[in-house]
Amino acid sequence: MIVSMIQMIFEIPDIGSIKDKRIIVKSVTEKLRRRFHISAAEVDLQDSLSFAQIGGALVSNSRVFGESVLNKAFKMIENETAVRIQDMKIHSEEF
Repeated sequence: MIVSMIQMIFEIPDIGSIKDKRIIVKSVTEKLRRRFHISAAEVDLQDSLSFAQIGGALVSNSRVFGESVLNKAFKMIENETAVRIQDMKIHSEEF
């Protein structure tokens, strides 16, 4: 069993409140779940107004497949959302 994980820190420009930030973060995590079947959640920076950290994981039988899906998910976030990616890491573990 291979678990592929992604961690992203991104900036959310022009946000006026934590409530507005939560709407955007929820939208991003829902897109990851719906389109790519990735378990995703905000894992840090919850109190920051301008930044969010999201973690996601995908279980498969192939490191190549898992990391490929996560790269596609990253490209989707980069191209289809109003956030600026500050940092992104993809890692796989075999169990």
